[in-house]
Amino acid sequence: MPLKKAEVAKFKKRLEDLRLQITQSLKGTSQEVKSPDEGTGYSQHQADQGTDDFDRTISLEVTTREYNILKQIDRALEKIEEGTYGICDLTNKEIPIARLEAIPWANMTRDAQEQLEKGQI
Repeated sequence: MPLKKAEVAKFKKRLEDLRLQITQSLKGTSQEVKSPDEGTGYSQHQADQGTDDFDRTISLEVTTREYNILKQIDRALEKIEEGTYGICDLTNKEIPIARLEAIPWANMTRDAQEQLEKGQI
C-alpha cells in the first residue's frame, strides 16, 4: 500500500530536520579537523601527539559517515519530489513503513540492502 500524502509530508519534514542537523554538525566538525590545535607539534609527550592524531582520525571518520548519510537524505528528498519515496531503488518493491520510521533515508528494502552489501546484486 503506497504511503499517504500526510505520511510523506511527515517523512519530508523529518528528513529536512535531519539534513539541517547534520549540515550544522559537519560545519563544526570540519572546522575542528581543518584548524590545527594550538601547540601542535609541541606536545609534552609522544603519547599526547598520538592521542591528538587519534582524535582527528575519529573526527574524520564521523565526518565521512555524516556526509554519506547526507547524500542518502538528499536522495530520499529527491524521491519525494519524484513521487517514488518508499519504493526500493533496486527492486521497485515497497519499503516497509517500519524501516522508513527507523531509517527515513532508506532507499532500498532490507533484503535488497543485504544483497547489495554481500555483492549479490
